[in-house]
Amino acid sequence: MSKPGFSSRVLRRFVETAAEQLGAEQFAAILALSKLPAIWSKPETFLQVDAVESAKAYAQVQAAMRMHFGRGARGVLTRIGQRLWHRLLDDAAFTGKAQAAVIRRLPLNVRRKSTLELLARFIAAQPGDITIHTLDLDLLLADHVSPTTDGYREGSPICFVTQSLVRESLLWSTGQEQDVDEISCKTLGDNACEFKITTGK
Repeated sequence: MSKPGFSSRVLRRFVETAAEQLGAEQFAAILALSKLPAIWSKPETFLQVDAVESAKAYAQVQAAMRMHFGRGARGVLTRIGQRLWHRLLDDAAFTGKAQAAVIRRLPLNVRRKSTLELLARFIAAQPGDITIHTLDLDLLLADHVSPTTDGYREGSPICFVTQSLVRESLLWSTGQEQDVDEISCKTLGDNACEFKITTGK
């Protein structure tokens, strides 16, 4: 079974955002407490890192933050995910920016799925790593790789960054808060991390 992959570009933006949100000193201290390399606090460290190593680092940094903050980790990682969406949007290539501009002119009922497809394009290492499905009036984003979970087993879902990326991207495109629930997680032994977006009222 192949190891999960993750975009080093997204990893760099994640590290950048975490250091900004927590403060560089606190972020470095969290890495140190988890015996992770101090150099990981610098986004440029990951410029030449391959997809497998990027996935491993992404999972380890989030695990360090969950351990450090305990129950408060969800709120911290959610805020990082919200800000990360805007960094990824600003950082997008021309085609991504063009797609984003088109999305905000689409009818609302089409805009949500198109937004999730754009998000998947931004954060998936390979096509098919993340898929979008229609469930009657609702939507489902399925992360089949979910590097956050690699090597971890927990009693509840842990993909707070992905969940907040989904929520923030939909708020950006629709101007409306969306109900986003992680209904399955690989840390629980599920085959994918799945996020249900409730759009029907």
